[in-house]
Amino acid sequence: MIELLIEPFTQYAFMKRALAACTALAIGGTPLGVFMTLRRMTLMGDAMSHAILPGVALAFALFGISVWHMTIGGLVAGVFVALLVVALGRFTQLKEDASLTMIYLLSLAVGVVIVSMKGSSSDLLHMLFGNILAIDDASLYLVSAASCASLLTLAIFYRGMVIECFDPDFSQASRPGKNWTGIIFFMLLVINLLAAFQALGTLMALGLIILPAIAARFWTRNIDIAIPLSIACALIASPAGLLISYYAQIPAGPAIVLTAGTLSLISALIGKQGSVLSYIRT
Repeated sequence: MIELLIEPFTQYAFMKRALAACTALAIGGTPLGVFMTLRRMTLMGDAMSHAILPGVALAFALFGISVWHMTIGGLVAGVFVALLVVALGRFTQLKEDASLTMIYLLSLAVGVVIVSMKGSSSDLLHMLFGNILAIDDASLYLVSAASCASLLTLAIFYRGMVIECFDPDFSQASRPGKNWTGIIFFMLLVINLLAAFQALGTLMALGLIILPAIAARFWTRNIDIAIPLSIACALIASPAGLLISYYAQIPAGPAIVLTAGTLSLISALIGKQGSVLSYIRT
């Protein structure tokens, strides 16, 4: 039994790289998912994961499969979309959720059109769903660098981010005009989405960031416990999803996200905080 669990990762280099990429994404990105759930920003995260597609697609059309060009293109597109959403919210009557949905759909459509015009159907599938089993060294370096940058930045600004989650008014009042926590968090989110895109594609990029964080919320309300717990859930879902993909012969990215989603559903049913079981007991 143990051999069945270990053998794919010891015999195949592509499985090792896929596991390394998932581990980096889990450690660096999942803590952001905890903050996103606390700040009710999951819709924005989903919209941003698709908003980077036009920039990535345009870079692909101009430079081909180039990790760094596609990353820069996605970063520019993400910042542009964020500014556009802010402008729509400030100068029109649209609510934030409506503007996010509109931009999300437009971005997805524009990205798909660009890739369809300049690439093949396999390129489109790669953009939308990723191919973590084919991740190369350059993409793995990018994912690892994003994870290290996220952990270091979170360690520096952790207190401010926690305060902004639970009392944003106090956070703004304590440092008027000098509170950069929200901007820093947004930049970390975009960087991690770009890193996740390299492995899981546009449609799956948010899965390994947000689903383990949702699972953790059903077990604890303490953010200091929720962050390591969410990372643990992601570290369980990653190899489990890769093994399911290997033995069941299904795409690896969706298998990982499906495993993480299953952990979230199980937590929603039997978790200690706010689950179906706790509701029945009360």
